[in-house]
Formats: sequence, C-alpha cells, structure tokens
Amino acid sequence: MKSVGKDIFIAVDLSTSMNAFDVQPTRLEKVKFELNNIVEAFSSDRIGLIIFSNEAFVQCPLTFDQNALNVFIETLNTNLVPNAGTDFGPPLEMALDKLTGEESLASQQKSKIIILISDGEDFGEETASIAKDVEESGIKLFTLGVGSDKGSKIRTGRGFKKDRDGNEVISKLDTKSLKKLAADTGGKYFEINTSNNDVSRLVNTINKIEGELRDTRQVDVSANKYFYFLLVALALILLDVLTSVKTIRI
Repeated sequence: MKSVGKDIFIAVDLSTSMNAFDVQPTRLEKVKFELNNIVEAFSSDRIGLIIFSNEAFVQCPLTFDQNALNVFIETLNTNLVPNAGTDFGPPLEMALDKLTGEESLASQQKSKIIILISDGEDFGEETASIAKDVEESGIKLFTLGVGSDKGSKIRTGRGFKKDRDGNEVISKLDTKSLKKLAADTGGKYFEINTSNNDVSRLVNTINKIEGELRDTRQVDVSANKYFYFLLVALALILLDVLTSVKTIRI
C-alpha cells in the first residue's frame, strides 16, 4: 500500500489589523474561508495551524483530521493572541522546530511546507536569520498577503481603532516584508486583495511539490501458508472419491 503526502504548517497573523474590511467581509474571515478550501485540497496530507502576532502559539498540531482543523479554523479571532505588532520570527521558528523535531528517518524525508499568512509589516529583528534556517532545512516557504493598497479602517468592539492622537487608523497591505521573506527562502508570494485571489495558484504550486512516500507496506506472498491446508483438502477430496465404503442395510 502506498500513499503520497506532505507536512504543512500554516501560520496565520491574528493582529488587530486582520479585522480590516477592505477584503470582505474582513481580512480574517476571508482567510478562514480560504483555509477551509486549503484543508480540503490537501486532505491526504498532515496540516498544522500556528497563530501569531508578536508571539506564536500552536493552535493545532500536524494532523490528518480535517474536522478538527475546520473547528480550530472557525474559532480563529484576533483576541487569541497579544496584539503588540507583527513579528514573523516566532511563527517561522515554531514551524521549523515542529517540522524538523521528529526524530524518525521517515519524518526527516517528508516534504515539508510552511504557509505564512499576514497583512502587515514585519517588526521582528530575527526574521532574517530564522528564514535562513528555513531555507537551509529544505523546507518550502510560501507567503500569502491579505488586504489592499487602499486599505480600510479596523473594526473594534467599540467602533474603529484609533491612534494615540485619536485619529482612526487606516490599515493597508504591506507586501514588502512578505515578498522579501519569500524571495530570501526561494519561495513564492501570493495575494488576496479586492480584485484578485491567488489561493488556487498557491494550491497548484504546492501540489507540484513531490510528496513523500508516506506509507509503504510489502506483502511477502511466499510467507502465505494457506496452500498447505489447500493440499490437505484436495487429498481428502481425492480419498473420498477413490475410496468406496460398503454400506450395510438392515
């Protein structure tokens, strides 16, 4: 039995700017919808989920369980993480650790992929060095930007987010950090904006990556012993045919 698969960690930015609604209904809600499509597209692969802003957390470890993944995706919101800016370093480091931490040789040979989804500028100071580690590990890294050049206000529970001067904040998609990260690791940048959705292109690109032979089972036909019992059965049949039994009637 043979099946081909990949290990994919998806890192999702949950900073408050993901509540901006230049991409309808909001950036985060659009991402959640597309994540369900991605999970369905890679149903034979293990997928894990990392959430981050300036810190990162494993929301769901690598799993084949699509139902569990969809539940975790549905619960994503910007209140799950501290909101003190965006740092690509922690989620990349965490994904790298989880994808390379398994000790078995089979695990080391798997095709490993990171998808980082964000709308903003990277304020981290160690992203470059971690990105280098990702590249050297052979892990494929793809970035997905969400938002628009025009941007929009950011919804909060009380209205819209304001800066220190009381002005409403306009959040715009910052592609520079995402494109640089993809370029530095030999990956590709994709985008969801008001007029374009690259998720299908992202899925097609990942599908072209050769997955590992995840499960191989060999059946030794010579080890099957059933034919001995078959020979015995044939012998008994022949004995029954060739041997006559005298019946005594009273």
